[in-house]
Amino acid sequence: MPPDHHSSAMGGKEPALWPTLRRFLPYLWPAGQREHKLRIVGAGLIVLLSKAVQLSMGFVYGAAIDRMVPGMEAGVALTIGLVVAYASARFFGVLFDNLRNVVFERVGQDATRELAVQTFTHLHSLSLRFHLARRTGEVTKVIERGTKSIDTMLYFLLFNIAPTIIELAAVLIIFWMKFSFGLASMTALMVIIYIIFTRKITDWRNALRMQMNDLDTLTVGRSVDSLLNYETVKYFSAEEREAARYRDVADRYARAAIKSENSLAWLNIGQSLITNGAMAAAMGYTVWGWSKGQFQTGDVVLVNTLLAQLFRPLDMLGMVYRMIRQGVIDMEAMFRLIDSKPEIQDMTGAAALRVAGGSVTFENVRFGYDKDRTILDGVSFAVEAGQTLAIVGPSGAGKSTIARLLFRFYDPTGGRILIDGQDIRAVTQSSLRGAIGIVPQDTVLFNDSIGYNIAYGREGAEATEVVEAAKGAAIDGFIEGLPAGYETQVGERGLKLSGGEKQRVAIARTLLKNPPVLILDEATSALDSRTEAAIQDTLERISQRRTTLVIAHRLSTVTHADRIIVLEKGRVAETGTHEQLLAMQGLYADMWARQQAEKEEGTD
Repeated sequence: MPPDHHSSAMGGKEPALWPTLRRFLPYLWPAGQREHKLRIVGAGLIVLLSKAVQLSMGFVYGAAIDRMVPGMEAGVALTIGLVVAYASARFFGVLFDNLRNVVFERVGQDATRELAVQTFTHLHSLSLRFHLARRTGEVTKVIERGTKSIDTMLYFLLFNIAPTIIELAAVLIIFWMKFSFGLASMTALMVIIYIIFTRKITDWRNALRMQMNDLDTLTVGRSVDSLLNYETVKYFSAEEREAARYRDVADRYARAAIKSENSLAWLNIGQSLITNGAMAAAMGYTVWGWSKGQFQTGDVVLVNTLLAQLFRPLDMLGMVYRMIRQGVIDMEAMFRLIDSKPEIQDMTGAAALRVAGGSVTFENVRFGYDKDRTILDGVSFAVEAGQTLAIVGPSGAGKSTIARLLFRFYDPTGGRILIDGQDIRAVTQSSLRGAIGIVPQDTVLFNDSIGYNIAYGREGAEATEVVEAAKGAAIDGFIEGLPAGYETQVGERGLKLSGGEKQRVAIARTLLKNPPVLILDEATSALDSRTEAAIQDTLERISQRRTTLVIAHRLSTVTHADRIIVLEKGRVAETGTHEQLLAMQGLYADMWARQQAEKEEGTD
């Protein structure tokens, strides 16, 4: 079994915290978004108001306790009022926290949406080479985690970390002014020890989380890859093999998850030891001061209440720190996707392609997918506007590469490609691809309706135009015979349709696009003879009055071409019409004789 080449999204290293956070900050204060900034300011004011109310709870509660001593019975109404005020402060604390969430929610959702759209758009701008090298399941998982993390980061930074710092500063000032510098210093020392301990343990847990993420991504990627190749698995009776491969990564993920969850127990135990030790020391100090007459009875409650309120967000510090670190990891992985530079980019000041007739010229074009492997080695040919050029040759000769270069999925390493005399590298990619239509060998359809897939050929196409395109591809009768008609769902990649039906949908889609340049890339090679003959008639009809490049393996499908070029080892070995090439008694003639013999054997 071949090795599973998997690379972590982070390359096995945890990303630096501050560089990623600095890149994240623009989403915290979005430029040009006045409403968002007002919402953030409003949410911040609500946070301050909430903290003020919560800090007052300890004083109100302590004042009520101070009045519940012998000799203070006359002030029972005031005591009850203090108790009511304490309960009200608790309610308003909850109210303000929820109002804060209501005010801020749009900011978080809009930031998540913009980042998701930006990443999705960027992925479509990347080169074909990038998408062929990446696993779709892994990429989608990275996007999902990255976009979700920004909302989490915004929430924790604004409503957990910042309020905790404000509350800690207020508690230290209160302890210093009301009690002593020693109590304030002890509280500060506890917080420092707590933070250091939490960070150390959480960093250890983050390493486990990174391992879990890598294994989770590998698990998803492997499952998606296996399910996309469902038919191949069935062909080779490899269900058990696929299950074993999936079980292997699932077991590794489970072991990593167990380690991660067990480490959480140690984190909680250590945090509880520190906070409860600090609580005991602070309250013991207050009781000692009360015994000396320095403090009142309610001061014990005040210290307890303030520390309890401070410990509540501190108890979440490990989770918050882990979520922030995890958010940084997820965002860094997504930022790496965003930072991936498109291999093919428009030149500065590139103009739109101007198509007069649609002539196509290759001038000494050289290209290789890898530096040490040349696919096209000085290919030159020209197709006049409205003519049909057939490109034939043995497998691996570079036939389909010509189509990819013409669409500018790649740029040639040498030579140039012209359409109506314009170098395609000097025009915009959108205008170039808008002028070219293709009927590929393997037609992949969207998991939507037949009508949607045909209408995809031109944005904004009317329903009548879709029907006309279906008629042109001779598939209208089939569609109208379906119970749901044009709303019939084709399934994932169009698997609910036969090969011939998918090809006709692809033809209809191209007809709707109505391009001046048409590429037929092995458009009938996967079909049976009867279906091939029917579709071949349709293809010949739609290629009329268009500049057409026919890439074919079966020579019988290109005998009508105005000119045929024969590729061999990346070079144009022969060129001419069908009759001229047969008369040469060269490579084309050998291929023709071989295929005719195979056809006769098949007939026998």
